Amino acid sequence: MKSKKVIIVDLDGTLSLTDTFHESLLLLVRNKPFLLFMIPFWLSSGRAKLKANVAEQTNLDVTLLPYNEALIDWLKDKKNNGEQIVLCTGANEKIARAVADHLQIFGDVIASNEKINIKGDNKRQLLDERFGEKGYDYVGNSNDDLKVWTGSSNAIIVNASSTVLSQASKVAKVSKIFPPHSITISDWFRTLRVYQWLKNILLFVPLLASHQFDNIQSFSTLIFAFISFSLCASFVYITNDLFDLESDRYHPKKRDRPFASAKLPIMAGVILAPLLVFLSLILGWTIGIEFFVLLILYIVVTIIYSFLIKKIIILDCLTLSALFTLRIFAGAAATSIVVSFWLFVFSIFLFLSLAFVKRYAEIHTQKKNWKNSFARQRLFSNRCAVNTNFRNCVRLYSYGGVCSLSK
Repeated sequence: MKSKKVIIVDLDGTLSLTDTFHESLLLLVRNKPFLLFMIPFWLSSGRAKLKANVAEQTNLDVTLLPYNEALIDWLKDKKNNGEQIVLCTGANEKIARAVADHLQIFGDVIASNEKINIKGDNKRQLLDERFGEKGYDYVGNSNDDLKVWTGSSNAIIVNASSTVLSQASKVAKVSKIFPPHSITISDWFRTLRVYQWLKNILLFVPLLASHQFDNIQSFSTLIFAFISFSLCASFVYITNDLFDLESDRYHPKKRDRPFASAKLPIMAGVILAPLLVFLSLILGWTIGIEFFVLLILYIVVTIIYSFLIKKIIILDCLTLSALFTLRIFAGAAATSIVVSFWLFVFSIFLFLSLAFVKRYAEIHTQKKNWKNSFARQRLFSNRCAVNTNFRNCVRLYSYGGVCSLSK
């Protein structure tokens, strides 16, 4: 009797478009930053131990991960045809089993534990021992999978670069290809929130209010100040997106953001964010010490806002108003212009009013769409289990789960 065909499926970057270990690390940094000093000690015991400890200290919601739907549909067809589907991943077994329980298409799960990291040679050896060399098809996406493809009967290439595809074709028979999502300029613009840079035009208000707009030197200085604040703002947006992946995926619109949808890899944001803030600070330092201090203050307040204040009703609107007003003072500091008391009072009350209007609009929209929204079903089943009325929408808003306003 002919044995059933076995299809081995990788998780990170293949079945899921994101990397579950990277997402778990972000959760650790956000929820338990005091454990960061333990990472070098965990890593000294091996990568498998590190993954196990990070998985143990975090609770990644696998139901929200951006999955490769085309691959899942294909796997379901194969399962219906009697083929055995096995999840084999370098991710920790806690995460792997949660994914398997969620998708309900896998007959078995092979994953890393605190003793062994199922990756590269380890994965190839384990699969050969269990299913025999050439006794399985392997679904993967990266250079680490090349050794596994060498021992497979067929290679299914998913979300891989042209280089990986070329190398895989040399070591195995490629039977199917699921092409990757191409990263566009639009994805980068959305990540950097370039359209939000317009808010930094407020830096020019003191120059305009003092009737010095024809001062070329001051105008030139403000252009560099504008660039500095814009780079800083993009740093804040990226940082906020990285730490808000879960809540963004609950949101019917924000779940399409580049990091939440995995159109951009998390590591791109981890590398880009510190680079942006470094360039912003260097440029701010060249403008002047007063501007530099206000730039630092803006960074500190926005980070505190992102992690804490945005969850507190009223205080979040007050903070947003202060951040907008801070831009005016930064523009004044860059050009050595004194902000009048009238301009200060007018600005803070104007921005406070706009913040309240924006908040009201967001809550009103959530109330309108709540009954039929995907967000309501997930939030109330997984978090609150309370009635779907307006009061509870506000309660969720206060926890930072649904509504947020760009700084």
